[in-house]
Amino acid sequence: VQLQASGGGLVQAGDSLRLSCVASGPTARSSYVMAWFRQAAEKEREFVAAISVSALNSAYSDSVKGRFTISRDNTKSTVYLQMNSLRPEDTAVYYCAARIAEISTKDFEYRYWGQGTLVTVSS
Repeated sequence: VQLQASGGGLVQAGDSLRLSCVASGPTARSSYVMAWFRQAAEKEREFVAAISVSALNSAYSDSVKGRFTISRDNTKSTVYLQMNSLRPEDTAVYYCAARIAEISTKDFEYRYWGQGTLVTVSS
């Protein structure tokens, strides 16, 4: 499956932004757990959020819980990350990722990755 992330940009602290990730390929529509990770400059990649195939289950890192919401539209093979109350520390390249089986917070367990979209939050 191929993943294409978009929606990044430059915003001010407190603003909102929505990222999208479109999956393509013969089994892309609803077969994969989808997740968002991010990597800030000079830092390791970290888990942000993940959502199950059915969208009934999701997981969030403590740093974004209550501010970010992950969702998916399997008819469009798209996963979203709604980011509210953005902070300068949310500045990073955001990557979408996909895997078969259950939700995981570990990046090495995701087989498929998008190219990343940059989110910059100014103070």
